[in-house]
Amino acid sequence: MAETRKTSTFTPREVVGELDRYIVGQNAAKRAVAIALRNRWRRQQVSDDLRDEIYPKNIIMIGPTGVGKTEIARRLAKLAQAPFVKVEASKFTEVGYVGRDVESMIRDLVEAAISLVRDEETEKVRPRAEEMAEDRLMELLQNNGAPRTPSSPPPFGFSPPPQRLGDSERDKLRAQLRAGTLDDQFVEVEMSDSAPTFMRGFSGQGMEEIGVNLQDLFKNMPGMNKTRRRRVRVPEALQLLRQEEAQKLVDPDRVQREAVARAESNGIVFIDEIDKIASREGGKGGGGPDVSREGVQRDILPIVEGSTVNTKYGMVKTDHMLFIAAGAFHVSKPSDLIPELQGRFPIRVELEPLSGDDLIRILREPKNSLLRQYTALLATEGVRLSFSDDAVTELARIAQQANERTQNIGARRLHTVLERLLDEVSFSASELGPRDFQVDGNYVRERLGAIIQDEDLSRYIL
Repeated sequence: MAETRKTSTFTPREVVGELDRYIVGQNAAKRAVAIALRNRWRRQQVSDDLRDEIYPKNIIMIGPTGVGKTEIARRLAKLAQAPFVKVEASKFTEVGYVGRDVESMIRDLVEAAISLVRDEETEKVRPRAEEMAEDRLMELLQNNGAPRTPSSPPPFGFSPPPQRLGDSERDKLRAQLRAGTLDDQFVEVEMSDSAPTFMRGFSGQGMEEIGVNLQDLFKNMPGMNKTRRRRVRVPEALQLLRQEEAQKLVDPDRVQREAVARAESNGIVFIDEIDKIASREGGKGGGGPDVSREGVQRDILPIVEGSTVNTKYGMVKTDHMLFIAAGAFHVSKPSDLIPELQGRFPIRVELEPLSGDDLIRILREPKNSLLRQYTALLATEGVRLSFSDDAVTELARIAQQANERTQNIGARRLHTVLERLLDEVSFSASELGPRDFQVDGNYVRERLGAIIQDEDLSRYIL
C-alpha cells in the first residue's frame, strides 16, 4: 500500500489490513472502526443539504484490559491523520465533586488538532525555513567572529556595525556549515522569550475553567515580549533558528481555522473506563457513589450527542466527532449506563480475551512486536539477541498462566514476563561486548520457572 496515498480513501478492508500490522485478532472491533472511518469519507460525498444530517455512529468496545481497545483507536486515528485524544471517564466528576470538567476533553482534542496541523504546516515550509536559518546563522558567525573569552571583553561602548556577506563568502560559509566543520564553534543567538515568568508555575488543570488564556492575554502587553541571548554551539543554534523561522512562515490564523475544522469533522475522542461510571443495577437504590457516576454520565451526554464547547480558539461543535468508549464491564454492564447515553453509542463490539496462540502471534507478528523492540534495543550494545520457537511458545504459556492465576491483564503481561526474563542480559549488555545471545525454551524455564510455580511469588513479580 502506497505511503503517499490519501488515507481517507482507504476501504474498510484496507483499514483492517493496516490495523492487522499492529494488532492481533479482534476482527469485530477492527471492522466496526473501519466502517466508521469509511462513513466519514462517504458523508463528504453526499449533497450539502443531507451532509449535516448524517451523524457518526459511536462505538462501545467491551473487553478486558490488555486486549487492544486503546491501540485500535490510537492506530485508527494515526491512519486517518485525525486529531485524537484519550480520556478516562473516571477522571471526570459532576459539578460539586473534585475532578475535571467534561468539556476539557474537547479542549484537549482541539489542542491536539492545533499541534497536528502546525506540524503539517511546519513541514511544508521546512526547506524555506532551513535556508533562512542558515542565512541568519552565517550573519551571526560573520558578525560575532570567534567567541570571546571572559579575559578579552569588547572595548567599553564599542559595537561594531553588522557586516553583509558577499556571495562568494556566503557560499563558502554555507558549504562549511553543511559539511560540519563549524560544529565546534559557539555563537550567540537572540531568541524570543514570550512566556511570562510568573505564568510558568501554574498547571493546566487549574486553569481549565477560565474562559481566556492568561498567557495569550499578557503576551501582547508592552514589555512582556522579551528576548534573551543564548550562547550555544552551531548545530543547536541552527536548530533554534530553524524553529523560529518556521514559526514566522506558518500562518497561525490559518492553522487555527484548519485545526478547528478538522477537530469538528474528523476528531476522535476515546473515552476509556466508561464502565467505572456505570451505575450498578441501573442506578437503583440511590445515594452513595452512584450519584456521582450518573452525574458524570449526564455531563458527558450533551458532549456526545452534539453541543458547542467554548475553547480559546473559539466555539467548537461536537456533532460530527467520533466517540469510541471502552470498558471491561466486569462488575457492571452496558445496560447500566443511563438510556440516553446508551442510545448515543449504537455500535457495540465485544473484544475476545487473548488465548495462548494469540500471545504467540503478538510476540511474533506485529510490526512493533516486543521481540523486535528488545532485539533492537540490545543491538545498540552489540548484543545480537534471538529467540527460538520454543522460547516464544514458553513465554506465551507463562504469560497466560500468570494471567489465569492472578489478574488477567492481557498482552500487558508479556511486558512483565519479558522484562523479568531479560533482566540479566539487559543489565550486563554494555559489558558483554559484541556477541550472539539466543534465548531458548530452557533459558525461559530456568529464569521464570521457579517464579511461575510459586503462586504467591508470581503475584508480586509477574
